Amino acid sequence: MPAYVIASVTDARDAEKLAEYRRGNTDVVAAHGGRFLVRGGPHESLEGDWDPVRLVIMEFPDADAARAWYGSDGYAPLRELRQSASDTDIVLVEGV
Repeated sequence: MPAYVIASVTDARDAEKLAEYRRGNTDVVAAHGGRFLVRGGPHESLEGDWDPVRLVIMEFPDADAARAWYGSDGYAPLRELRQSASDTDIVLVEGV
């Protein structure tokens, strides 16, 4: 069953670091069978107060693959880079 990682950036402090993060994360996500479905772009709140600066949605073959990406040695330095440059909420949800 596919699984989705949804990232909601609430504060982006360093555009250069975030660009470096995106470049590196592209390959790491792909190495774990993932792909990007949404990677920024305009968004519109239809209901409620949720208004992130940026949204990202990644699809993985299953939740184990998504967890493997997040916990991987390849992602660890990128995660630290992202955390130093932004505030982001990330959730993992299984599809149907």
